[in-house]
Amino acid sequence: MNDTILSITEDALRMIREIRDAESGDDEFALFLEVNGARGQQFNYELSFVPVVDAQPDHVVERTGDLAVMMRSADVDNLRGATINLGEDPMNPGLAIDNPNNPASPTMPSVDRAELTGPLAEQVQHVLEHEVNPAIASHGGGARLISVEEDTVYLELMGGCQGCGMATVTLKHGIERILTEAIPEITRVVDVTDHDSGNNPYYQQAKK
Repeated sequence: MNDTILSITEDALRMIREIRDAESGDDEFALFLEVNGARGQQFNYELSFVPVVDAQPDHVVERTGDLAVMMRSADVDNLRGATINLGEDPMNPGLAIDNPNNPASPTMPSVDRAELTGPLAEQVQHVLEHEVNPAIASHGGGARLISVEEDTVYLELMGGCQGCGMATVTLKHGIERILTEAIPEITRVVDVTDHDSGNNPYYQQAKK
């Protein structure tokens, strides 16, 4: 049975060793890989080198040849099956992480109807600012009100939500639900985002 959490390609391993060997001091250094958030359907990562002796009880250390890789126990399930490889840019390949795991969809809270007053557009803006956007901010996303026309709200999704394959799910099962429950006059929410625009709608590459 293979219990390896993380794989590293030969090219990436060579680069990591070179960087590690340039560290000052006589300690053995481990590559520390941390999941530090999410953007759209991708995790964000932080890579650094730390002395192996600094491993804490909540850290997991595994080895690829002579390289120690350290990660937090809480990140193990999110990293299991991932591979560190070189990026695709031949001029500046860096390190990239191919991870089969995805962040869970953000959970939308409920809204106190008593807090909502004024025109429909103001009510929608209040819900977006105080409930929706804080919920999806952890995924690097946001929603911006474009207009309210009769019973329909038109929104633009930004950041990690732009170009995200889960945008429809987030809209229908999250944003639309919370808006229609909070404001009964609203019956429909329309996404007017151009999901094909821009470079790298969500950030995937991590470098030291």
